[in-house]
Amino acid sequence: MRIEHLSLQNFRNYARLEVTLPPGPILLHGANAQGKTSLLEAIYYLATSRSPYTSSDRQLINWYAERDILPFARIAAEITSARESLNRVEVVISLDQNGGTDSDRFRKQVKINGVPRRVMDLIGQINVVMFLPQDLSLVEGAPAERRRYMNITLCQTDGEYCRALAMFDKVLTQRNALLKRISDREASPGELGYWNDQIAESGATLVAGRQQLLRQLEVKARRIHDELSGGDEDLELKYLPGFSPTAENNGQLSFEVLGLDLHRQMSPGDIAEQFLARLAEIQGEEIARGMTLIGPQRDELRLMVNGHDLGLYGSRGQARTGVMSLKLAELEWMRDTIGEWPVLLLDEVAAELDSRRRAYLLDRVSEASQVLLTTTEPDIFPSAFLNTATRWEISQGQIISATDPIG
Repeated sequence: MRIEHLSLQNFRNYARLEVTLPPGPILLHGANAQGKTSLLEAIYYLATSRSPYTSSDRQLINWYAERDILPFARIAAEITSARESLNRVEVVISLDQNGGTDSDRFRKQVKINGVPRRVMDLIGQINVVMFLPQDLSLVEGAPAERRRYMNITLCQTDGEYCRALAMFDKVLTQRNALLKRISDREASPGELGYWNDQIAESGATLVAGRQQLLRQLEVKARRIHDELSGGDEDLELKYLPGFSPTAENNGQLSFEVLGLDLHRQMSPGDIAEQFLARLAEIQGEEIARGMTLIGPQRDELRLMVNGHDLGLYGSRGQARTGVMSLKLAELEWMRDTIGEWPVLLLDEVAAELDSRRRAYLLDRVSEASQVLLTTTEPDIFPSAFLNTATRWEISQGQIISATDPIG
């Protein structure tokens, strides 16, 4: 998969950019706050419909464009892949005039090959894997960070999962509102039946998808981590769903305190049945508290090394190694799933690694069709890599110089 052409208008500090991207590694270098990261952010946004750095679309619009009556930002790309010879995707972020004079709400308009589409249809048109220094949150951050990681990874490749996620979020909001009304004696508990069925069905799809993803990631991450640690450490992924489904094997329940057995895949039907049973058991408590107490909105993922939780007992170096193993496993998984290399985005990651891990990372990504890396220090990269990379110097939202690869 490759991005052939990228077009930006009023996006971050890019007033206007039209650029053709060559194959292979592209090294974006220059001082801080010049637009290196923003270029990667634009590609990630086209792939996932969200920014990895902010939850506010308003922040994506160029400062000067906000002076316009109708401020907007536009991102567009032409992509070639094994599935499509040429595909054009476009997103326009603009102020929603129907939001009211006091509203800061912005809306997205999506076009695929010139045809208006839903935002959900954008996801998966471009497949990306992004490496960030902030990826340490996969070990040290809140559970929501790890759920977000699983959701973004799966939504890029599994339309059914993405639709179930959108449905689950809507149903959860409606069910919580109903529970609050029942708690306030403004509605009857009998009204929960429909919403229980809906949340169990969509939630079961999420749990089954996450279980399958983590099982496949663990095999790859364990091997990579063994290589990175010199065989001294064993990496394991622990999936703890927000309720306790169990898979039976010869009468033995495979769910334990440490999590759902990744190697005994459960069907969405079995999960939904158990989900409904648990909802019935705790209905009184949920009504008393006016909220949904169980479900994939409370799922947790933990990285374990030699049986110890990295988030609780691992050193900073161990955390970096664990995250790097997981992200490289994600890269392999994405390649295997879509049948080609995704676009790789590495934002200032090399500077966070020692020379050995940096060389390992560059070797792992060297076969990809397209890799974009940012750095303020191009000299930290080995000369062998620099000779194969296209180098663009970025300054004030412009590419001010370009150097073609030597090799």
